[in-house]
Amino acid sequence: MERLLILNPGSTSTKLAVYEEDKSLFTESVKHTPEELAPFDCVADQYDFRKDVILSCLKRHDIDLKSLTAIVARGGLLPPIEAGAYTINEDMVWQLKNHPRNEHASNVGVMIAFDIGKQQGIPAYIYDGITVEELTPINKVTGLPSMQRKGMGHNLNTRAAALRYAREHHKAYKDITVIVAHLGGGISVNLHHNGKIEDFINDEEGPFSPERAGGLPMFDVIAECFKEGNTYKDMMKLVKTKGGLMAHLGTTDAVEVERMIDNGDEHAKLIYDAMALNIAKNIGKLAPGVKGRLDAILLTGGIAYSKLFTDKITDYVSFLAPVIVYPGEDEMQALAMGGLRVLRGEEKAKIFHRVVNM
Repeated sequence: MERLLILNPGSTSTKLAVYEEDKSLFTESVKHTPEELAPFDCVADQYDFRKDVILSCLKRHDIDLKSLTAIVARGGLLPPIEAGAYTINEDMVWQLKNHPRNEHASNVGVMIAFDIGKQQGIPAYIYDGITVEELTPINKVTGLPSMQRKGMGHNLNTRAAALRYAREHHKAYKDITVIVAHLGGGISVNLHHNGKIEDFINDEEGPFSPERAGGLPMFDVIAECFKEGNTYKDMMKLVKTKGGLMAHLGTTDAVEVERMIDNGDEHAKLIYDAMALNIAKNIGKLAPGVKGRLDAILLTGGIAYSKLFTDKITDYVSFLAPVIVYPGEDEMQALAMGGLRVLRGEEKAKIFHRVVNM
């Protein structure tokens, strides 16, 4: 019986779980206060702190490290990688210590997984890492040679939804063509075709969301950047955490917005309807890449629990393909299922090689 330790560190928490085959023995999210994290200058410095949290949690749940079969971590901010599993090796750890794409708590999760795996003599993997980048060359091109479109975003959850669709329809992942929209605090839309995520509209260029501004009129953005007093940090905060529903309605909670609509708030209805239409338009943008030959459109993420909202999107896009709703996102289970597929020989883990000049 396979027993997997799942690690998913975030900026203010460490999520971990233990799975026996496809069943969770426990899942826990340990919160970290700003005071606890203040002594650390960078993410790598949090190694001992995060590892102690993980080991203490396992002890609380009476999990012996010797009982583990494998470890699966979320994956750090590596250079662009393919979807699927990678064996955590010394090159990957070196990359995240010396030349990560950016600072992120998942970087140290990989380091911890590697060391525990090495100590116990068991394999450690990442699965559908944060920096999965599979766009075809034509889909990367923009109007400026210095800028390319990127595939970095909600790959773990959207690919889990696509794999679920393939499994339920008794097809191989490589034989399906689906558009998946992740509906959460950030919203992204991607195209799965030929076994890869061939196109991707992420939450910096796509629909606005509960907290992100999404794609904006470029000339207005440039003008806003040069307003007196505005800094890079101010602008990033504006588009990443103060946009979307927050900017228009003062909340990021879709349930609260629906309550406002039920109480007769016409402005809230307009903004909510506009968000749904924005998502539908971006789903439509991906269809020409496969000449409209789609098996399905999948809606997933936390907001997909709202039938009111998914019905709005479905009404706009069902002419393209059947719409299927897979509400919620369970990153821990997606990681566990990915690890199980490798252990069972259904997928082969790739090997990462360090990139010195990024």
